[in-house]
Amino acid sequence: MSIRPFAIVIFAALGLAGGAAPSSSRTVPSTVRTQPTFFISGHGWGHGLGMSQYGAYGYALHGWTYDRIIKHYYTGTTIGQAPISRVRVLLADKAKRVTIASKLPFQVVDGSGAKHTLKAGSYAVGAGFKYADPTDAQAKPVALAYPLEFGPGATAVALNGRGYRGSFRVLKLANGRIRVVNVVGLDLYLRGVVPSEMPKSWAPEALKAQAVAARSYALSHLHAGAGFDVYPDTRDQVYLGIPHEAPSTNAAVGATAGQVVFYKGKVASTYFFSTSGGRTASVQDLYPDSPPIPYLVSVPDPYDSISPYHDWGPYRYTARKLGRGLKSPGKLLDVQTVAASSGRVQSVVTTGSKGEATATGAEVRSALGLRSTWFQVGVLALVAPAAPLTYGTTTALSGTARGVGSVELQQFSAGVWKTVSTLTPHGGTVAPRVKPGQSSRFRLLAGTIASDSVSVAVAPSVRLHVPPALTGFWGAVRPGAAGTTVSVQRQVGSAWRAVASVKTTAQGRFTIPRAVLPGTYRARVSAKGFAPGLSKPVTI
Repeated sequence: MSIRPFAIVIFAALGLAGGAAPSSSRTVPSTVRTQPTFFISGHGWGHGLGMSQYGAYGYALHGWTYDRIIKHYYTGTTIGQAPISRVRVLLADKAKRVTIASKLPFQVVDGSGAKHTLKAGSYAVGAGFKYADPTDAQAKPVALAYPLEFGPGATAVALNGRGYRGSFRVLKLANGRIRVVNVVGLDLYLRGVVPSEMPKSWAPEALKAQAVAARSYALSHLHAGAGFDVYPDTRDQVYLGIPHEAPSTNAAVGATAGQVVFYKGKVASTYFFSTSGGRTASVQDLYPDSPPIPYLVSVPDPYDSISPYHDWGPYRYTARKLGRGLKSPGKLLDVQTVAASSGRVQSVVTTGSKGEATATGAEVRSALGLRSTWFQVGVLALVAPAAPLTYGTTTALSGTARGVGSVELQQFSAGVWKTVSTLTPHGGTVAPRVKPGQSSRFRLLAGTIASDSVSVAVAPSVRLHVPPALTGFWGAVRPGAAGTTVSVQRQVGSAWRAVASVKTTAQGRFTIPRAVLPGTYRARVSAKGFAPGLSKPVTI
């Protein structure tokens, strides 16, 4: 059974904090921002209106009877006998030709009401059908007047290899096409519906609830003016005929024979779906402009938790991929949604670099291929200082972490990502302080979803000294390591030119004995795993 799908949720304000707040005494450092990473997680599968099938199964396992299950999902309803006993199911439309068959003799009734016996076998039926009396060897084939109705003999008839209860009515359409409608008793029809909509192995009371809901849905959604009553697929509810029948579901249909759901004397629209995620939706959650329907309201669904789709995700999206799915005008900047009290989103506004676009939740759900309209979108992103950090000092990273209760800060070390700390977002932001020992990459991790990483460059700490006698240079590099090359540079105009170089000791110290001419000098260090380090200039 299908209903027009409804909205999903998406949010993602991308205003990422960029370093410390400015003050009158210093400037704000430049920052490096990563593209935000989006992730979507949610609950349930289906539109959420009416009876959750997994929820009904859960209630049945907890001892609820089918009538109690029905009245829980369809508030204020009663159960009574169906007002009609047969339905017309559209099996083929605008077909050029179909095959109708039976393993035993059967019959066809033509447009004039005349009955004709057919031998067992297969018959190709199109916009014209000729019949010859099988008992008269001299009989010549005669074209029969449409519509035709092929009825069973001692066994069921089949259409294109699939057996169905009841008969097949063949109507002639324009352009040499035909329509085939299965005319079948209501409960015989349900034998092919119930196991197609709910697993035949489920608890008997759940199967009974499905039988009553499916029977009611069929009668409340008749397409009588179209020459048939119901579609055989998710446009109404799935009907797979005799091959799909099972003893357990036949028993459920029989135990509830003719029973339908009523609200104030009228057959109720008993929508159903797979999984609610813990709460069903009201009709106004899905159609905000719809008048209320008292029996289609949001109700708790705790035992739906047995469904593998009770919770799903997270699924990772880049800003580019999400923006493309949402048809963002330009680069995706922000997404805002309006959600109903049951969690289902009703409208989605996408903000791009070239303007805004508005879509219904149904359109967004379809575009992203999500299971339900009850979901959340989180966003992860990090901001790091663009300038290198001096060894031994601490810096603050700024991050966005929305849609999660906590997030891990990870650092890439020795070829693997290692967790540095676990952070609790406040207002969707985190501000971890880090003190890396060398240039490193950091990222945020929420479950299996990671943000793009940012690099924090670390430069060695370098000190340069010139003794009063101007007899050379000396200094120290941290972290200390033997063999690090230190270049002493002299400023010439706007350029710096090397005048001497030396290797550090194991303690990171260096000495260069030589006469020092007047000028401005600095030391430059280049070490593996570090950004170039520079001392403060020294003027002689």
